[in-house]
Amino acid sequence: MSIYDISLSTLTGDPSSLAPYQGKAVLAVNVASKCGLTPQYAGLERLQERYAERGFTVAGFPCNQFGGQEPGTSDEIATFCSATYGVTFPMFEKLEVNGPDRHPLYQELTQTADADGEAGDIQWNFEKFLIAPSGEVVARIRPRTEPEDPALIAAIEAVLPS
Repeated sequence: MSIYDISLSTLTGDPSSLAPYQGKAVLAVNVASKCGLTPQYAGLERLQERYAERGFTVAGFPCNQFGGQEPGTSDEIATFCSATYGVTFPMFEKLEVNGPDRHPLYQELTQTADADGEAGDIQWNFEKFLIAPSGEVVARIRPRTEPEDPALIAAIEAVLPS
């Protein structure tokens, strides 16, 4: 099974997957609206604006597993993201990234090691995974790394399809 075959739902509840993004670079991020790292939404949106025309997208996955920092409904999350950060990248339904109910997408993503060689559980909100246009997960970036960190930008630029 490819990462593109895993069933997802959009924030509006529509059936979806990452298949529409096959052939593009994707930055998958577990997000939260009430976290100290929430301002990273601004940098994620700037990445979206900067690279979308070159075959890139951010994909946001709300998660409430870290300190209850994403308690809202899908509508509340959508309103917050739009009104506060002008988010234009795709957002998906709230899911679990750790534990026995870990979503199948995150079962795949968490097998990828970070720069220190560590794989496994997500540490906190705003952990990032860079997926190459082929569907290969090529980088895992821990939560405190800002979206516009030079190393992350270089990794994105290295896998852009155009």
